[in-house]
Amino acid sequence: MSDFDLNLVRTFVLLYETRSVTAAADLLGVTQPTVSYGLGKLRRRLDDELFVRGPGGLAPTSEAERLYPPLRRALADVTETLGTTAEFDPGRPTRFTLGLSDLGEVTVLPLVLAELAAQAPQARLRVAAFDLETATDRLTRGEMDAIVASPVLDSPRLRRTVLFTEGYAGMVAADHPRLESATPTQAALEQERHVVVDGATGHTGPRKALVEHRLENRIAVRVTRFATLPYVVQDSELVAIVPERVARTLARTHPVRIFALPWPIEPVEVAAYTRHAPGRGGPQQWFLEVIRTAMTRMPAL
Repeated sequence: MSDFDLNLVRTFVLLYETRSVTAAADLLGVTQPTVSYGLGKLRRRLDDELFVRGPGGLAPTSEAERLYPPLRRALADVTETLGTTAEFDPGRPTRFTLGLSDLGEVTVLPLVLAELAAQAPQARLRVAAFDLETATDRLTRGEMDAIVASPVLDSPRLRRTVLFTEGYAGMVAADHPRLESATPTQAALEQERHVVVDGATGHTGPRKALVEHRLENRIAVRVTRFATLPYVVQDSELVAIVPERVARTLARTHPVRIFALPWPIEPVEVAAYTRHAPGRGGPQQWFLEVIRTAMTRMPAL
């Protein structure tokens, strides 16, 4: 195997991760026939079909499943050792796509935009809605350059970079008639009606806390997005539990007040997700550093 072409390894890894000849070709910067030709060479060399057509694109064979983990690790090591990631010129016009939840659009997006304006004023940014079910595939297919989210995307196809941890605070209308204390008691919260966010938000702590502290029967409203909460809370007597940084941001723009909770809720990690090499090129690596730098400017709690 001494004459085995490293480009064939790249082709195999990207075909496995994207499940698409078209997407792999785009990430490699070659034509689709070139990828198909490389796949043919791999099939002959390894004496296995490797990928077959399926309803969701290319489906790996059992041999491809066996080969992927060691080949991806080896390719990542070679890429890092030889520095094969292409350099990126931030002075040139370019486009990035960032996956964010509604919370991310409130807290993360303004900081990333400010950092992009400072480092690459000609860059264009498109924000894509974060969806837990499709996030990994969209990222590995090259439809997004990075995702910032709190749910853990546990996939060998992705690189996870922790950005910060997020705690929680209570939130009520600024003129709430009863909850005036900086830290209401358990008994006080038991007398109130609560609103919670359901769905795959990555923030399950608030719902679990209400159950653990016997407040589940006080849940009066369930919504699907945290961005809805200030509008619901500001004109009612409902109580919400919100990620603390978001709560502080909303308190500056809405007639709401935040308070400390009488019991702890385990913080969550907010992380950036990018593709592993070779799918992550120079632009994606540079964009990840922009995101990391932007998060260092996040106001301390």
